[in-house]
Amino acid sequence: MSKKQAATKDLYDVAIGGGGYVGLTLALALKQSEPSMKIALVDLRPRSAIENDPRSSAIAAGAVRMLEQLGIWHQLEAEAQPINEMIVTDSKLHDSVRPVFLTFAGDVDEGEPFAHMVQNNHMVGALHDAATQEGVHIFAPDSVKDFAVEPASVQITLGEGKTIHSRVMIAADGVRSKLRDLAGIHCNRWSYNQSGIVTTVAHERPHNGRAEEHFLPSGPFAILPLKGNRSSIVWTEKTAEANRLVNGDEFTFEIELERRFGHHLGEVKLAGPRQAFPLNLVLARSFVSNRFALAGDAAHGIHPIAGQGLNFGFKDVAALSEVLVDAHRLGLDIGAAHILERYQSWRRFDTWQMGMTTDVLNRLFSNNIDPVRAVRDIGLGLVERMPFLKKSFIGEAAGMAGPSPKLLMGNPL
Repeated sequence: MSKKQAATKDLYDVAIGGGGYVGLTLALALKQSEPSMKIALVDLRPRSAIENDPRSSAIAAGAVRMLEQLGIWHQLEAEAQPINEMIVTDSKLHDSVRPVFLTFAGDVDEGEPFAHMVQNNHMVGALHDAATQEGVHIFAPDSVKDFAVEPASVQITLGEGKTIHSRVMIAADGVRSKLRDLAGIHCNRWSYNQSGIVTTVAHERPHNGRAEEHFLPSGPFAILPLKGNRSSIVWTEKTAEANRLVNGDEFTFEIELERRFGHHLGEVKLAGPRQAFPLNLVLARSFVSNRFALAGDAAHGIHPIAGQGLNFGFKDVAALSEVLVDAHRLGLDIGAAHILERYQSWRRFDTWQMGMTTDVLNRLFSNNIDPVRAVRDIGLGLVERMPFLKKSFIGEAAGMAGPSPKLLMGNPL
């Protein structure tokens, strides 16, 4: 086989680095919409490693519509827990009563909750299997060792030594993206000196689909409903305290957990492993470069206070897949600068706005200053009394605020 024939054989339309929910959903959306497109996905993890993620995530209604359109949701729906209501409190840790300042209830459309809780391993496993069945070429376990941009393609060197070419390369390899660094894209970043403790608990009484977010001086403590009498916990603490709690004995952890969780759902017990993740704000200064684009956490890592990190990754997928498919159908070069710039203009401002919003919210609520607490509680109370404003917040939480890509509206590309 000649070098020219080999290059043609290994020329993909899109190569994606990273096989998490962003990379897999993008690969699946592109391949389903345009079966003629050749899609490569490179992931460090073998298929079996996907099953080891014990975490769960809140999937907004817009993302659910996209997963329905991609034929995935029916595999997840039976185990997914609808979030029917959400309450917000603001208190000190030792307060005996936590007054509810804000409540959210109601559907986006009739019978359509604004979010569901889904186990990560079920979601990513279903996406992986569907992408494989559709004909996405998955290199796993493997990695992108390096890449070089050529006039009409990107030459990609894999860790196992193979070389492939692609018209455009997408980095979906997480907040500590190696590919972003290789592309020379810089980030604005700072540390919150906080970590998010994530675990699953079992409790005596049913949650009835209610999510809770308790603003405490160290940061938000979120209780997110799962199937059965179980809930997912996202617990923000100062990093030193979080490490102490995660690495300490289970009895001490459960005592501290109960102080924050309360007794309204009866006895609470750990039902999963404890993990802690450092919380930082990371915003890429550019989402695109020459034949290269960032998506998901590689483009933005934001504080979980608003629960939008994963859903912003799904927004990236919906926008980027629409841009690439439109260009492909018009016979355009999908890696051209003006094509990728359309994606950047669609997503960058929205992402920076959310990054700044979560940063301000975290600074406003993660403190123990009484005058600040009084002002924020007045603000929460005003929102509670303004139905139209609450409705707009529900739309934002559902992932449908602003001009939404087709997939987030449940429409095909």
